Amino acid sequence: MRILKKIIKISALTASSLLKNEEPEKLRNTKLFSEEDKKYIVENLTDKKVIKQRSELLSEINLEKDWKKIQEAIDVPVRKIFPWKYAAAVLIFAGTMYFSKEQTIEKKQNNKTTVAVKSVIKPGTDKAILVLANGEQIVLGKEEEYNAGNVHSNGKEIVYSNNPDDKASISYNYLTIPRGGQFFIKLADGTQVWLNSESKLKFPTAFIDGKSRQVELVYGEAYFDVSPSTAHKGSNFNVLTHSQNVEVLGTEFNIKAYQDTHTIATTLVKGKVSLSNNVVSRVLQPGDQSIMDRNSNHIQIHAVDVFNEVSWREGVFSFKEMPLKDIMKVLERWYDIKTIFKKESTQEITFNGILDKNQKIEEILNIISNTNTIPYEINQKTVIFK
Repeated sequence: MRILKKIIKISALTASSLLKNEEPEKLRNTKLFSEEDKKYIVENLTDKKVIKQRSELLSEINLEKDWKKIQEAIDVPVRKIFPWKYAAAVLIFAGTMYFSKEQTIEKKQNNKTTVAVKSVIKPGTDKAILVLANGEQIVLGKEEEYNAGNVHSNGKEIVYSNNPDDKASISYNYLTIPRGGQFFIKLADGTQVWLNSESKLKFPTAFIDGKSRQVELVYGEAYFDVSPSTAHKGSNFNVLTHSQNVEVLGTEFNIKAYQDTHTIATTLVKGKVSLSNNVVSRVLQPGDQSIMDRNSNHIQIHAVDVFNEVSWREGVFSFKEMPLKDIMKVLERWYDIKTIFKKESTQEITFNGILDKNQKIEEILNIISNTNTIPYEINQKTVIFK
């Protein structure tokens, strides 16, 4: 299963790159396949006739359950007999999910449940609002450059340098990401932070080595790649979110704390972190996710598929047995739309899929609709499931 998950992750990133006309670096750099296999994979991921045939079968297959059946049916460890040609086939088949949008567009003409969009709904873009200590607001985004002291932004990211002259008067800035946006920030200590739609981060303009480094995720979702404490005279790094404190020495993790939910989800990707609040403290290992209830401060920890939790940073949506109501919350933030469910039962229908964040909202909704036979219409910027 571990190998299979790695193959599916490569397929997601490979297909995403091909959709964007980019070089599939993850596939090119992996050692799982020979050069001949890599060429075969790319050719089959872009053959529309083959894609259409596979996409018709895709909804009938559950990769996880079927893989378990294979494991139960054999007497020797899977790792010893798993042929890489079959691995390549799995990658190609999983990657078909991306390209099913070609088939969806063809079906759209005969889909009577879909109403023409009255206004253009575009995917999110790189945009943010920087609020300085004096209250001044700076709009960041495409073709918007900003330079001031130790700060530089090219419209896609904002970078702070740790200027020694600024340490005597450290101030705090806020970076707010609106609905339909995302942004990257490199803090003055070298820590990298990817912020998802509808998020807000409070951070210092400089850090002092040897003293605790602290930022606050006011709300929203952020992925942290923390500069190690060894590079800062042993100073630890803390992320405050509501009443939760995440303390790290150098690691990668994701925090999801949106205002419309009563929980805070922290997923550890690499390293080790310590969680604490006013009631308890817990330690996470890679692959763990903690769920803290904002009201009771109770923390539960369970293992998760990390890729599903952090795929948004890679430019894809990855949904695994996710209820439609939760999927639509994700899409609402990225496409800046609203959702109405005419039937409560529709909200609980689950969906599995890996989708490109740059796809048109109609393409994603058609994939969901055709997979689960859910009629819908789009009225202005509101999606209505009937």
